Amino acid sequence: MDTIERPSMKMLPGDEVRQIMWRFADRYDIQMAVAGARSVARGLIAQLVANGQRATHDWTAEKNSMFDAFDAAGVTAAAMNADCGGLFEGPKNLPLSLLSYEMAWVDGGAATSSFVNDLAMGPIAELGTPEQKKKYMTLCCPGNPSGKTWRGSFALTEPLPYVGVDTGVLCGRVSVAEWKDGEEPMIRVEKRGRFITNIAIADYVTIAVDSGDDRIKGSCMVIVEATDPGKFDRGAQTLKLVHQLSNTGDPVIDVTIPASRIVGGYTIQDGKIVPNLGHSEIIAQVFSKTRVGVGVMGGAALMSSIEPVIRYQRTRFRGAAGVAENSPRYTLGLQMKEDAVERLADVWATAEAASSLGFDISRLFDELEKIQDEAKEKLGKGREMLKNMKAPMDKAVALLNEGKDPMEDEDVTVRYVYLQALCNILCPSVKLFNTGYCANVMRESVSLMGGYGITEDCPGFLFYKWTDMQLDATYEGPECVQRRQISETMSNPVFLAQVEKWAKGLDACPKASENGSKAIAAALRLWAWTREFAKNAKDAEGRKLGQSQRHGVAFPLADALSKLMAARCFWSDIAFLAQNGAEHPVVGPELESYLNTFNDLLGTIAAITAGEAARVCAEIVYGFDAASAEEKAQFAALRNAVDEALAGTRLAKDRAAKCLTTIMSPEALDY
Repeated sequence: MDTIERPSMKMLPGDEVRQIMWRFADRYDIQMAVAGARSVARGLIAQLVANGQRATHDWTAEKNSMFDAFDAAGVTAAAMNADCGGLFEGPKNLPLSLLSYEMAWVDGGAATSSFVNDLAMGPIAELGTPEQKKKYMTLCCPGNPSGKTWRGSFALTEPLPYVGVDTGVLCGRVSVAEWKDGEEPMIRVEKRGRFITNIAIADYVTIAVDSGDDRIKGSCMVIVEATDPGKFDRGAQTLKLVHQLSNTGDPVIDVTIPASRIVGGYTIQDGKIVPNLGHSEIIAQVFSKTRVGVGVMGGAALMSSIEPVIRYQRTRFRGAAGVAENSPRYTLGLQMKEDAVERLADVWATAEAASSLGFDISRLFDELEKIQDEAKEKLGKGREMLKNMKAPMDKAVALLNEGKDPMEDEDVTVRYVYLQALCNILCPSVKLFNTGYCANVMRESVSLMGGYGITEDCPGFLFYKWTDMQLDATYEGPECVQRRQISETMSNPVFLAQVEKWAKGLDACPKASENGSKAIAAALRLWAWTREFAKNAKDAEGRKLGQSQRHGVAFPLADALSKLMAARCFWSDIAFLAQNGAEHPVVGPELESYLNTFNDLLGTIAAITAGEAARVCAEIVYGFDAASAEEKAQFAALRNAVDEALAGTRLAKDRAAKCLTTIMSPEALDY
């Protein structure tokens, strides 16, 4: 292994580097929106936290002022269509993720207040009728003709014990209130919501309800306005221990609305109102994307902790008796000790991987949105769609096996099934990794601050971020929901073919012998072999390890895969920076230094994720005592390849840790 001294980062990565890595260097509109969100987050929101607004459950005027700031900075309009007054033409997943990232850099509750405003619009934006989209997107844009910017809320969960564990269970009811001949039906909506964010200020609520009337078929989502006739009780504020900069309550709603408020519209069949879309269908499409925003928040919280910890470590002993100015103890403080900087290197590497994963899936969803309508029209619906997907899936697999990119195929259905296969894994992976695993790593950041970490004036508000992440983990479905989706979609042949293509690309990396990319590749192959093994293997009682309800097998494999996906996405961002950074006037002169440190961080996270995948796979293969001698030999060879590929990753971690002792850090945070 090369031990020659090499240049490392002189300062933490700035906007110029991130714009290249996260693929918005050519999007001035996104850059301006990010700058606006940052000004709100590190200005007003930071002041609210510092001034103790998290100490009260009440929704105060000071907290409510965030929404006016969101309006002024362009954050509110970011989710709306351009023809309604929005900021962006076309798909908006990447810019919305970047804005959530900026907000969560300071406070998770503030990020959620902005995020849920977009979530309320989700059912309308994704599947609403043209009239619904036009009306509500226009009303929700600042400066609209009504003179008031509407705020939204999303009411899905019910007042059942252990709120939010099952979004398929609905107590809310919709029934026919009045139906005159030749006129539009009026429907009654009854809903007792639980843990509903933004309800204190909502002008409209998108609500999930089930039919309580023989004249209405199935479930649906409806749009209720706060001024609708009937009862619109916002409920008392939920006494949350976290996310105090978002308002949450248990509303009681009993109103009458026109049937045209059914999201996606309806038809009349045999004297019955038949919603065009059931609530589960709407939620599946909305949640398939919105959970990314919550995951991105976890990556931001973790990344924001690096600079405060560096500063704390270096200044720990300054001012103490016997600590001479400019002495190593004065200059480095706790960073004189290997443990302090190596643990921080683990945090930094994890934060980089989490951020890369979040923005990778955001870009994929943008690509999917561009083609999904055309593709679905060709593929059909229901069983017809499933049947018609086989040929494009076979072609996508063949292209991947040949080392080609399905995104370059002229057949839109091939591109569609390819993107769907990736999104179905990466979307739950970002939620699982960023709000689950990263929450545990965030504890490391808090602990690295010593006693300072659990004080109100802790730089960076790290304790608040750690506790906020416990709630982030439940939003859009807790970990078990994400594991379930991954376990149901990880056998897609298109995805499995992509796994091998990724592995080959990782092996071919010019820095593969030192940055851990070979370890990620070997771990992906070991994971794929173990998944195939579990599909048919049986335990001592004759039960298949690979059956869908065998969560003790499927869920650990899902956890391992989410970690490998994060590491691979980080590798991809580094490769993109290497290819596109040289000509940049700011990044170019320092490109080698950036790449050296990023590759060292990649080696650090590669060792963590590959090692964890190897452990999980070994427990499945050996732990159930279900493998034959031949299978054990095959597994041992693949496991040994992972172990050997870890060569040099500890040296990479040492270099990343050393970089933390020399990297420049400003004397004070910018918030």
